[in-house]
Amino acid sequence: MSIKNDRWIIEMAKKGMIEPFADSQVREGVISYGVSSYGYDMRIADEFKIFTNVNNTIVDPKNFTEKNYVDFKGDVCIIPPNSFVLARSVEYFRIPRSILTVCVGKSTYARCGLIVNVTPFEPEWEGYVTIEISNSTPIPAKVYAWEGIAQVLFFEADEECMVSYADKKGKYQKQMGLTPPKL
Repeated sequence: MSIKNDRWIIEMAKKGMIEPFADSQVREGVISYGVSSYGYDMRIADEFKIFTNVNNTIVDPKNFTEKNYVDFKGDVCIIPPNSFVLARSVEYFRIPRSILTVCVGKSTYARCGLIVNVTPFEPEWEGYVTIEISNSTPIPAKVYAWEGIAQVLFFEADEECMVSYADKKGKYQKQMGLTPPKL
């Protein structure tokens, strides 16, 4: 398994792997996004689900309720102390059958106590990425929409998998918006 470089990412983006696509690093005045040496820094959209305990509910992945969060749309989202938000990527991804991605948070946010969690994009998965951002600090924290949030690393397998995410008809295939847990 090998990591893919900027030339490969640019070529695959031309074939529709990432839309919209920034073919260079955009840095001035923003938390950077776009293609880098061995990855793609995706952006965060302006849609958020801020988790709250206002309704005194329990987070249950098998019986998830919308009472667990408040919907918010805006260019800046304030994450309460010791809490988290769900968000989605600006970019829509189409992952090739021989590729698996791993996603890591941007260092700018990590240095502020914000932890970005994204599960791997499996072979032939496609959609907007649902992103979890945890505020591990005891004070409120800002996240900026339309700027970089995490780097996607692309790994190519030595041979294609027998069953892809599309083959097994995964429940998050072709997700179009900010998608909470499904059973």
